[in-house]
Order: sequence, then structure tokens, then C-alpha cells
Amino acid sequence: MLSRVNPEVNLRWKYRKVMEVSLVLALLLVTATFQAFKRFEGKKQELKRPDIKIEVQEVPQTEQERAAPPPARPAVPIESEDEDIPEDETIASTELDLSQLPPPPEKPPEEQTGEEEVTPIFVAYDSPPEPIGGFEAIQRNLVYPEIARKAGVEGRVIVHVLVDERGEVVQTKILKSLGNNGCDEAAVAAIKSVKWKPAMQRDRPVKVWVAIPVIFKLKD
Repeated sequence: MLSRVNPEVNLRWKYRKVMEVSLVLALLLVTATFQAFKRFEGKKQELKRPDIKIEVQEVPQTEQERAAPPPARPAVPIESEDEDIPEDETIASTELDLSQLPPPPEKPPEEQTGEEEVTPIFVAYDSPPEPIGGFEAIQRNLVYPEIARKAGVEGRVIVHVLVDERGEVVQTKILKSLGNNGCDEAAVAAIKSVKWKPAMQRDRPVKVWVAIPVIFKLKD
């Protein structure tokens, strides 16, 4: 109830009324909400179970390879208990008497060529050995073997020649042959029939090997 004398009392009364009205409205609103939305009852859904099939496969058994057995240990000699074997018996010696062997066969005698065997060794030189008169001198002194001439043999014989510091031919070897018809021997004889200039190395004569071709050609 409003008071005409004290306005503060009127204000409090209005405030209380407003609160009461607000509370009633709030209760009504909550009640209406519960009534409007009833309890929701959902349907139960059954979950489908996956169809799982388990297949069992037979695994073949593997055979483990067995390692080769180790070699047997050597037998250890054991003293025999047999009384029939004498204790002082010994084993005969197995040593070989090499003095009874026959002597080795003798080496067959080698043909004497009159030339000392020299192993070809490369020696650097400034100028090679040359026949005096040129290689034409070798061809002029060449004697055509009669057998090769009748057989019509033509070609080239290459001779490996060792010329020493004095310009002398001390050894020869056939590098390319025309066969067993006398041409190889004729080529060597023609090379030895001429005089040679030795190879020079820094103004000093040296012994060197040189390959010399000798041509066999029949005249038309």
C-alpha cells in the first residue's frame, strides 16, 4: 500500500511487487517449457555385426638342413693288453735310401752356333745402326736359294740383329720366316756380309737390337 508521507517506503513496496511478479512469470515459463517438450524416447537401433570369416591355411613344414658331421678324430694308439705281443718288438725304418736311385739323364749337347746367346734388351739411342752402303747393299749381297727360286717363293724375311759398339753383327734371330727353303739362312748371310755403323747414344756407340727386312723377289 502506497504511503503519501514517505516516498522511500513506496519504492521498496514497488520493488517487492516487481520481484514477486517476475518470480511467478519465471515459474510459469518453466512449467510451460516442460509441458511443451515431453520426454524424448529414442528408438534403439541394432548394430549390424560384420560377417568375419577366418580361414586357416596349412603351412608346409620346412625341413632343416643338417650340417655335415665333422671328420672323425684320428685314432690314438692304445697300449695293447695282449701278452702274446713282445714288448721289445720294433717297427722297421721307412726312410728312403736315395743313394740307390739312378743318376739323372745327361743333358743332350746343344748345337754350337758360334754366337753367344744374348737376351734382347731395349737400349735407347739417338741414331739406329745402319749398314754401310744402305739397305741396297744387303739386297745386292743376297743369294737367292735355288730351291726357293724353283718353287717360286717370294716374300720378306725379318731378322732381329744385334749390332755391337764396333759395328759387328754378333747375334741374329728370325722374327718372320719364309719356311724351310733356305731363305732365312740367305737373309742372315746377306746381313752379315756388309759392314755396319753402330747405334749412337749421346755421341757414344752402343750395342742395340734392330729389325732388318730382307726381300726375296724373283725377277721378271
